[in-house]
Amino acid sequence: MTDSIVSEHAGGVALLTIDAPGSRNALTLDLSAQLAAAVEAAERDESVHAVVVTGTPPAFCAGADLSALSHADEAGLRAIYEGFLAVARCSLPTIAAVGGAAVGAGLNLALAADVRLAGPRAKFVARFLELGLHPGGGMTWMTQRIAGPQQAAAMTLFGQPLDAEAAVRAGLALRVVEGDLVAAARELAAPAVAAPREALLATKRSLRTTGSLGAHADAVDVEIEPQLASLASPEFAERVEAMRARIRSRS
Repeated sequence: MTDSIVSEHAGGVALLTIDAPGSRNALTLDLSAQLAAAVEAAERDESVHAVVVTGTPPAFCAGADLSALSHADEAGLRAIYEGFLAVARCSLPTIAAVGGAAVGAGLNLALAADVRLAGPRAKFVARFLELGLHPGGGMTWMTQRIAGPQQAAAMTLFGQPLDAEAAVRAGLALRVVEGDLVAAARELAAPAVAAPREALLATKRSLRTTGSLGAHADAVDVEIEPQLASLASPEFAERVEAMRARIRSRS
């Protein structure tokens, strides 16, 4: 079978699966390009409110394909990055369903998502220095931002891997899922699917902006314009009336 990114749009969720089990879902240049295209297609599809990225078991993503990596110049490296960077810049909420090893560029792919769910066999491994390779793709920034400088140093400089439970303790994963990981990701995505899409997109934009601010008042200023827009939306009026009707029915 040909290695590919399998894209399924259903129930308001775009499920993107790296399907290359023979290489433990290592990202080739072609797979990275396919992943970027699949993310962009999900953003264009107005029925999609959330994106879930996963890999065909047993791995999540074993990193960049070593053949592509070994011969890469700057343009080649940026082409390898393109798949996980598309996830990082995605305007929709994103979830990484990590059922196995996320190594190197695969770790970057997991870190690029807004939220990570970990299966019992998940493992988060930098492995760059083990290969004599400097980290790339923004790995040092993402890890420090999500897990803090000490955990980032432990993973990056000292090669410390994190299993599923350790990833949760470090703040790298939201929780460990014992059962169906993709079903859990869909369940997590359900409130985003139910939300008005424009309000959802605006909220994610605000999260990105306010995350780098240093003052509460600045965050108030960022949020007020999109909040006013949502107050004027027909979706807000309809949902408020539906809530009032439910309250009246209980009285």
